[in-house]
Amino acid sequence: MNLRMLLSTLILALALAGCSAPAAAPAAAPAAAQEAAIDLASLPVNIDVATAGKLREHPDVVILDVREPYEWEEVHIPGATLIPMSEIPARIQEIPTDKTVIVQCRSGNRSSQVTDYLRQQGMTNVHNLSGGMNEWQAAGLPTEQ
Repeated sequence: MNLRMLLSTLILALALAGCSAPAAAPAAAPAAAQEAAIDLASLPVNIDVATAGKLREHPDVVILDVREPYEWEEVHIPGATLIPMSEIPARIQEIPTDKTVIVQCRSGNRSSQVTDYLRQQGMTNVHNLSGGMNEWQAAGLPTEQ
């Protein structure tokens, strides 16, 4: 009987140990799911660098740099498109209307003016990067030369 009791106790202990196993950690959300957390349709006109940094590689987002070519050559956001502010009216057809456009300059002044201009032309999916490249670099976000 002693063996039977020992065996029963062992089985009970194993069963209880199986029930108390720690739960598996949830899998990290894929990058696309994290990007999806930001609703492109509800972005404000002026967005901060943290938001822009999260959206930078989103397939439906374009970063439009409106600085001068010499500024671009010094440093720019990877994947951004350069169209200097003075060339915007002549090159407006190059700006996609089917994507969210984040306009960026050095400090946010020129990009704010371009954002206003593009919105006056009927483009509603255009947003200004507040603080521009200055804030982008201060936040330690990716750049290239």
